[in-house]
Order: sequence, then structure tokens, then C-alpha cells
Amino acid sequence: MTSRRTLLRAALFGVPAAALLPLDDGDHVPALVIGSGYGGSVAALRLTRAGIATAVVEMGMAWNTAGPDGKIFCDMLDPDRRSYWLRTRTDQPVGYFLGIDANRSIERYTGVLDSERFAGIRVYQGRGVGGGSLVNGGMAVVPRRDYLAEILPSVDAAAMYATYFPRATAALGVNAVDPAWFETADCYRYARVSRDQARASGYATTFLPNVYDFGYMRQEQAGTVPRSALASEVIYGNNHGKRSLDKTYLAAAAATGRLTITAQHVVTAVAPAPAGGWAVTMNQLATTGGTVATKTVRADRVFFAAGSVGTSKLLVAMRAQGRLPDLPAAVGQGWGNNGNVMVARAQHLWNTTGALQSGMPAVGIDNWADPAGPVFAEIAPFPAGTELWISLYLAITKNPNRAQFAYDSATGTVGLTWRTAQNQPAVAAAKRVFDTINKAQVTVYRSDLFGVNKVWGDDLTYHPLGGCVLGRATDDYGRLPGHPGLYVIDGSLIPGSTGVNPFVTITALAERNIERIIATDLA
Repeated sequence: MTSRRTLLRAALFGVPAAALLPLDDGDHVPALVIGSGYGGSVAALRLTRAGIATAVVEMGMAWNTAGPDGKIFCDMLDPDRRSYWLRTRTDQPVGYFLGIDANRSIERYTGVLDSERFAGIRVYQGRGVGGGSLVNGGMAVVPRRDYLAEILPSVDAAAMYATYFPRATAALGVNAVDPAWFETADCYRYARVSRDQARASGYATTFLPNVYDFGYMRQEQAGTVPRSALASEVIYGNNHGKRSLDKTYLAAAAATGRLTITAQHVVTAVAPAPAGGWAVTMNQLATTGGTVATKTVRADRVFFAAGSVGTSKLLVAMRAQGRLPDLPAAVGQGWGNNGNVMVARAQHLWNTTGALQSGMPAVGIDNWADPAGPVFAEIAPFPAGTELWISLYLAITKNPNRAQFAYDSATGTVGLTWRTAQNQPAVAAAKRVFDTINKAQVTVYRSDLFGVNKVWGDDLTYHPLGGCVLGRATDDYGRLPGHPGLYVIDGSLIPGSTGVNPFVTITALAERNIERIIATDLA
């Protein structure tokens, strides 16, 4: 298990430059991991700790160089080219204000946040060494035990809660806010207002653990350190305070001396190699998105960790193109949006939510036990730097609808069959909760933040899950049947829903799976 000293050192220094060593055409590696998000980072640490030289390939850049403003990441109020992946205009989740488009033009660049658009949904994903950990709100929530058993029936829930969730939370650097400080902190006034109104309306609330260093946040509030969570830094990265994967799992893996990370390379093909193992083809990208070079390397084992969307699209394409023709029919199926829907309420003038708002949520409304429509809603910030009397929420619901990835032979691309109307169960569940709160508090919805006269942010997700579901597309540990040496180890294994923010579940499941794979396949 990762030592506390290793974690503290990693959180300070991150991945050393020596580990950022691009693969060359023709290289041969024992293990290659596609993606550096939660599953990929777990694989990297445990493989290297087991003595196996491991190469991680990440399509985004290594975020370790400051821009002209002296900062690595830009903030939400002044987004620049660092904000979005290969876009010329921002695509903010809350993209309107007073019904007016609030997005702005930016320079095309391999920025940190991707808003990938499909026919019926926008999927937000992190791009960079550390994947989604760079751009999320850091909420490290463990799912309800009964729901984990429901969504992953072949997984021993007792082992997950006794061993793998604790292992994951320790290695991720999860910590909790001090309740006494929370009650007086200016930066959490918005959360206290929503919490108190939820309680007064009959709903339970709970504190949310986080990977952001709450000790650092207290210093931000006191004005003794540079601000990050209190400087409108959330979805475009945090310059301080956040224990993202480049500072935890990946830094600990790099410390073994057996890890190399090839950044700004996108894997385009995986197929059997004539000499044995797997031929992995990748394009090296320029910061404008063009291809600089194409390389093919050979790997004895390949771990797919490109995220629910990336892994599913790649494997569906490989099957359709005949490179991996015998992949199971279940590959590409079982995708869901974790029941995500956003909503906002307008507060009374006397219920100020605060001009200073921490970008790291600390409280959620827990109505998951409601059989009529389970809802877990994080109380989200609206860090505009001025008082706006807005309460914002990201609701996670039990939406049963699923979609699949499909290959289009005419265009050579992979699409997603999800339609916005499939999110109606999520809207209905959230509406029951927030209608009740509005009635009790004599408040109304904001209808100007997600479009013109649009109450619900129902066409987006932060939590893509599924596409290569455990026990259907893979065996019970992520092995792809009939393809020895190919493994899936990311959120695509989880069938569309976790009931909470999913990254701790993805991490713990990866810990469980890689432990078995190392013991049985690599011993």
C-alpha cells in the first residue's frame, strides 16, 4: 500500500520530468496502459510496484508548464486556450446567463477539458496526464453498499468495502472538511444555504469527502497561500490544493523508476502483433490537433483505460475494422450517464449565497432511499466572483436507460445512440426533490442558465460509465475473452450508474482487478 510519506511527497511534486519519455516507433514494452485516468493510474502503480516496466499513453498533455500568466491552468471566469480540447469556442456546462450565450471564443489548443458532442449528449472528459482528476470537483464518494451489489453482482461487496475502497481512498489522498470550520467559512455560505433549505424541506444532507486538501483551502480563506478553489478554479484545472492523479498514483508509480508516460499521443489501433503480443498504433499530436508522427509499438499486455467513451469507441472500431474481430458483442453496450441532470434555483434577496465560493463541493442532498425516484444531489458552486443569489445542483439519479456505441463505416467514426429524451427519468426524479424544496422555500427555478427558457441541464454528463461492462464484455476481472493480454480497467466496466460521483468506485474496482491480474496472469 502507498505509504503516507510517498503520498505527501507526490502531492507536492507530481510526476517527475524523467518519467515523461515518449515511446519511439518500433519500441517493445511489457505493459502498455492506454489512458492516465483513474483506472490507468491504478494499473500503472500496481504494475510498476510488481516490477513490471509500464508505459502509459495519454492523449492530453502533461500539465506542468506555466503559461504567460505564471499559472498552469486558467480559471472559469477568464478561460483561454488552456480550457478546452481542440475547440474555438468554450462549451461551458452552464453556458447561458439571463438567457444569453455566455461562451466565448478561444484559440484552438489541446486544452484540459473536452466537451465531446454526440447526437443527444455532451460528455465532459479530462485531457491530460491525470485524466478526469484534473477537471472534476474532487468529490470522493463511496456508493451505497446495496447499490454496488445491484450494479456489480459478481463483485464481492464485502471485499470492496473492507479492502479496495479503503485502499483507493488512502492512495487518492481523500480528506474531509472540518465541520466547525465549514459552519463559519465565507466560501461555503452557498452550501449552507442550500443545505439548510433542503433540511427544512424534509431532505437529509451529508458532507462529501474530497481529494482537495481542505487544510490548504483553510489557508486560502485566511489569505496565507495563493488561491485556487477560492479563485474560480474548478473545471479547467486547479493550480493548488488538489490531489489529482499526477500527484498521487502516477507520481508514486514514477518513483519506482519503471514508469514512462507518453503524453499527447492518441492510440488509433490495437491488433495482434506478428512477433507476439499486441501492435499498438498511435498518433503524436501537435497542440493544434494535427498529427506530428505515427508510431507503432509492441506490447506484451495492453490495458484499456481511456475512459468509458475512449475505451468503448476504440474497441468498437477495432472489432468493426477487423483488427479485433472476435471481441464480444457486448463491447460497446450498457452505456449510461450516471443519471446526471443539472438544475438551479433563484434565491430570495435576503438569502445571499456569497460572492466567494469554493469550487470544491462539500455537501450533498441524499434522497437515494426514495423508491419513487432516488436522487443524490451535490450542492454545486457558482463561483462568479459576485453575488448572484443562485443555488446550483448536479443531481445523480437512477436512470435505467442505456445506450450503445456504433461504428459508422461511411465515416470511420464511432457514435453513441443516446438521445436527450432518455434522460427524462432523471429530470422527473430531480423535479420531485426540487419542486418540494421550491414549494417549501417559496423559490423558483432559474430557466436562463442552460438555454433560453430551459430549466434542466439534461443534455450533458460529467460521469460517463459503461460500454465494456464487467462480466458481459469482459470476464469478472476485466479480461477481454479470447484475447489473452488485453484488459479493460476503467469506468467502461461499470454499467451506466453508481448513484454517486463514480471515481472512487472506478479506482477501487481497478485495485481489485489489477490485484487478481498480477497474481494470476503476471506471476
